[in-house]
Amino acid sequence: MANEEYGATAERRTGTSPGRRAVLGAAVLGAGAAVAGAPGVARAEGRHGHGHGGDLPVPTVIAHRGTSGYRPEHTLGSYQLALDMGADVIEQDVVPTKDGHLVCRHENDITATTDVAAHPEFADRKTTKSVDGAQLTGWFTEDFTLAELKTLRAKERIPGTRQRNTLYDGRWEVPTLEEVLRWAERAGRERGRRVWLHIETKHPTYFRKLGLGLEEPLAKLLRRYNRHRRHSPNFLQSFEPSSIQRLRKLVDAPGVVLLSTANPRPWDFVEANDPRTVADLIEPEGLRWMASYAKGIGPTLDLIIPKGPDGKLLEPTTLVRDAHAADLILHPYTMRNENTFLPADFKKGTDPTAYGDAFGAFKKYFATGIDGIFSDNPDTALLAAADFRAGGSVNE
Repeated sequence: MANEEYGATAERRTGTSPGRRAVLGAAVLGAGAAVAGAPGVARAEGRHGHGHGGDLPVPTVIAHRGTSGYRPEHTLGSYQLALDMGADVIEQDVVPTKDGHLVCRHENDITATTDVAAHPEFADRKTTKSVDGAQLTGWFTEDFTLAELKTLRAKERIPGTRQRNTLYDGRWEVPTLEEVLRWAERAGRERGRRVWLHIETKHPTYFRKLGLGLEEPLAKLLRRYNRHRRHSPNFLQSFEPSSIQRLRKLVDAPGVVLLSTANPRPWDFVEANDPRTVADLIEPEGLRWMASYAKGIGPTLDLIIPKGPDGKLLEPTTLVRDAHAADLILHPYTMRNENTFLPADFKKGTDPTAYGDAFGAFKKYFATGIDGIFSDNPDTALLAAADFRAGGSVNE
């Protein structure tokens, strides 16, 4: 997921709360879901036959990079804690190594998330690159073989905000996606239920130009572990719509188009000279276009409820209502407990690293009718979701 810091204000027309709280399985689309099992959990068939056999609660809690509020992100320790906490779905971001293996890192720049700078044998790998138009200096996964990458250890990405997480620096290595799939398979057998994943292709156009396309090896792994079917317990996501379109031709697993703030264009649009921006994609016509090949969208929370100049939440936009009208589910990102990441309405005190009123913020976002949410703190999100299902509702 993007390194959003809740900073930009989306340029989106505002309106009343969308007023849609259908109980839908978060893996499926459409309003005609039949309730199955426990309250707040449903099963339904979605567009183009991509409904899921498994049930997920609404709102669905997606563990953002695992439990990145408590452990270094994208490590087996972070994923395991998310599973132990009871997260409904666990996210992985994938980037390639020099020899074509998919590994779980939020970015191909591993400077901040590994101890690579402490390895003198890799000092000459430090370089400056342009990735999706941004100039970055550091160490990059595509310059390492998997064997070399395995000599590194993961560390906390934002130690100034999450100093306690640094306790776990060096404890885990960088996992391959295949190792995560094996872990999920094993954990599913042990627990008697499937482990849901939310897998993102990072910078797919950039890597394809390097001869390291992501979609084909990802599809191959999904087939190997029988996660390529329409009822498989995973979502496939990307900020580049063409990556979801490519995956749609390779596997039947549902795709989710991630959307940043309103002004930018997806990088594949930039490369293809497509003039559309995110603001165009969240109009009804753009939503219908995405619904022709994807199951859902993952907008930044500012596209759901924008913030004013003072950092406080304004009125919700019509995006939830419009997306649901197009039979798209919404998995917005990202909720975090710390003041520095919360809307001004929910900050407590002056310490940016202290926890604010995360429960209040969750309640506000859930009330819009979103189908799920990414959170660095899945335990907090799970309690908030349970509270909302017990007492919260949105009138049709």
